[in-house]
Amino acid sequence: MACHCYFIFTVIAMLFATTSFSDAQNCNGVLVSYAYTGGVRLPPNVTDAAKQPYRFQSTVTVLNNGLDELKSWQVYVGFQHDELLVSASNVVLADGTTLPAAVGNGTVFAGYPMTDLKTAVETAGDLTQMEAQIQLVGTVFGVAPPSIPLPSSIKLANDGFQCVKTTGQGKNGTNVCCTKDPNFKTNITTDDKYLLRQNGDLTIMYDVIKTDDSNYWAEVTMENHNPLGRLDNWELSWDWMNDEFIYTMKGAYPSVVDVSDCVFGKKGTFYQSLDFSTVLNCQKRPTIIDLPPTKFNDTVLGKVPFCCRNGTILPSSMDPSKSVSKFQMQVFKTPPNINRSMLSPPQNWQINGTLNPTYKCGPPIRVSPTANPDPSGLPSEIVVMASWQVVCNITKAKGTASKCCVSFSAYYNESVIPCKTCACGCPSNTARNCSTTAPALWLPSDALLVPFDNRSAKAIAWADLKHLPLSKPMPCSDNCGVSINWHLNTDYTNGWSARVTLFNWGDTNFADWFAAVEMDKAAAGFEKMYSFNATTLALDGVNNTIFMQGLEGLNYLVAEADGANPLNDPRVPGKQQSVISFKKKPTPGILVARGDGFPNKVFFNGEECSLPSVIPSSGSRKVPSWATLMLLSLLLIVLKQQ
Repeated sequence: MACHCYFIFTVIAMLFATTSFSDAQNCNGVLVSYAYTGGVRLPPNVTDAAKQPYRFQSTVTVLNNGLDELKSWQVYVGFQHDELLVSASNVVLADGTTLPAAVGNGTVFAGYPMTDLKTAVETAGDLTQMEAQIQLVGTVFGVAPPSIPLPSSIKLANDGFQCVKTTGQGKNGTNVCCTKDPNFKTNITTDDKYLLRQNGDLTIMYDVIKTDDSNYWAEVTMENHNPLGRLDNWELSWDWMNDEFIYTMKGAYPSVVDVSDCVFGKKGTFYQSLDFSTVLNCQKRPTIIDLPPTKFNDTVLGKVPFCCRNGTILPSSMDPSKSVSKFQMQVFKTPPNINRSMLSPPQNWQINGTLNPTYKCGPPIRVSPTANPDPSGLPSEIVVMASWQVVCNITKAKGTASKCCVSFSAYYNESVIPCKTCACGCPSNTARNCSTTAPALWLPSDALLVPFDNRSAKAIAWADLKHLPLSKPMPCSDNCGVSINWHLNTDYTNGWSARVTLFNWGDTNFADWFAAVEMDKAAAGFEKMYSFNATTLALDGVNNTIFMQGLEGLNYLVAEADGANPLNDPRVPGKQQSVISFKKKPTPGILVARGDGFPNKVFFNGEECSLPSVIPSSGSRKVPSWATLMLLSLLLIVLKQQ
């Protein structure tokens, strides 16, 4: 009885600031609560009340009152007042963003370093193992005290839970009870020690392959699972959370070799006898890059499978052996983590590439240790010490500019509909005399072969010839490094064709490039490409995408180069071109010229390209009416009788 009373009073003491005792006792699942604890006006003083900044402090509490351990807990907080989060204790942002971060559209927190919350049953009611508290500090705009900037909602973000409607806890807080969804199906049993590996566009495994008291070796494996996903010149970064540093690496290298944080910090104080001139990187957030192929057989830097490809990770449909990239590193730890069993992965992972999709990476999740084939060839496996999985998915924030664009043209219209104005972003030089909102000017076909800055005279002359409107000032360029022209080439009774031309306006060569077009009504009739390799591809169970790449030996899209006479001739883009043909029998009723012959989406190296808002008009063609055709037929009959 005394122990039971002690537990009740402990609950009251720890939860009083964020939720009521009755709520804590009545929730037989996971109780999530949010409490606003204070705020103050911040400088500067602005005239627009909606833009006045205020400091806010809040506490989020997650309490596991259920019967099962809550593994890798995550909580969603629906911030709604343009909040800028400056600090958050005991968590990281689940999308890998580092603080300070704008969270005005809501955000998901992932527990760290305590990723799992145990139950009252298995801990005899020990709240230090059952509960996590997040202390939030940030800036909110336009919500002046005594008004309280509460979130729109809070909930447990783990799969398989359903949360009842949030309830108010006075004017300063809110809470919600989340219980297991009985209809949710999972392969995980309550006895499983680790969570199952998850699916994603790109997965990263962090495997500890060797450990000692002061340091360990980790193997990092990146694997592409998206048929249109790709990375070129990848750059991988993360945050060390416990003052770790990289001593040496194989298969990759830091973009900056910097040991200043070691020499002038506590790392250097602890490792006084260590020669830091041989250390690779001591930054809290290092950036790692791949090595060139020439280093693959280097006995010091290479000799790691799937390493040393200049940072290229391809879709497995192109080459399964190039869909993986791997490196190893020796990581040194600092007190109080000087113990061979104290292993903690870095957090806030991020990976980027050149003209590639944008990836958002979740937090590392502890999974079962990876088992690798025995390198000696024996029929056995070698299990690593510990494994964590990071799942990254392709995402595109609303309003984000593309990195490539598409122009449309057709055999029945002399004008080319070019890429959109500012398709890949507006110019940073605001003094430039161009309009960022005016629609792009239609062009003659030969204008596609010259850079934008050399098109003005052609565009103006074409507008005058075709009586097209001209804006003042002229529209800005598309600012894209890669553009693709889709030209509707022919349209006949049994089939039709298009011509695809890729232009590289940048200074980067693209080896092993690929493109893809999504065609809802035409893909089923795909016949072949003549200068590219191409095949249909099923995405999400829908077979409406055509995947194309250069022929062997011709899969290199070169960068823009000087013209024959650099002083007088415009620069020349890298170019690849092929005709693509379709049959009409598999797509009855297809209206090629009315839109069905143009793609719904276009991708280059995994990046979705900006499309024109309109297709070429066939209004200039004089199509005879049915009545006219009948009159012509009658006239021919009369003439034959004479």
